[in-house]
Amino acid sequence: MMHLDVDGFAVIERLLSVHDTELLCASLDTHALAPKRGGIRRIEQRVPEVNALAHGLPLMRVAQSHLVAPPQLVRAIYFDKSPGNNWLVTWHQDRTVAVSDRFDQVGWGPWSLKAGAWHVQPPIDVLEQMVTIRVHLDAATRANGCLKIVRGSHHLGLIETDRVRDHVDPARVVYCEAGAGSVVVMRPHVLHASEKSVTHARRRVLHFEFSDYPLPDGIGWAT
Repeated sequence: MMHLDVDGFAVIERLLSVHDTELLCASLDTHALAPKRGGIRRIEQRVPEVNALAHGLPLMRVAQSHLVAPPQLVRAIYFDKSPGNNWLVTWHQDRTVAVSDRFDQVGWGPWSLKAGAWHVQPPIDVLEQMVTIRVHLDAATRANGCLKIVRGSHHLGLIETDRVRDHVDPARVVYCEAGAGSVVVMRPHVLHASEKSVTHARRRVLHFEFSDYPLPDGIGWAT
């Protein structure tokens, strides 16, 4: 049994019912991905059912159990790994956030403007006040490129990009296999990756990030 604080992640089976999972899939299937594009950002703004899930009791309870103050949605992304949109992700940490406007504060930077939103790397204490919840809409397996994590690597803080491979201990790599309706809860800066799918089975995931970090006055998360 993995524990978020110790291992950097945990798996909760069957958080969503089969019925709710099927409804989400039906809603999302009306939003076709562009060729060779595996995901859609700000998906909660396009699909009301996803917005309801992001702010609903099941996910809020999970996020609140790992944060101190009430959770705020930071980001929502839809991933659909399939034979037509197949990819691998090398080992990395999620270490940037998107905010409504640029501001000057020690430890925040560098800044970049992407798709009309300011993206920035915050200090490590901000990432430690965040939790990621990945909702599996299909069974996630090694065959269809499920997430893999270096257990406990969130304790290493922020790792220089060219040193990431030095911290990938094969003995601590865990494949996060779980059924449809389950979730992976993780700290954003735990080392993680995924391999290409080698099956025709889809791997649809809704990726939500939550935080209780108090942003400066007038600044919000650019969900």
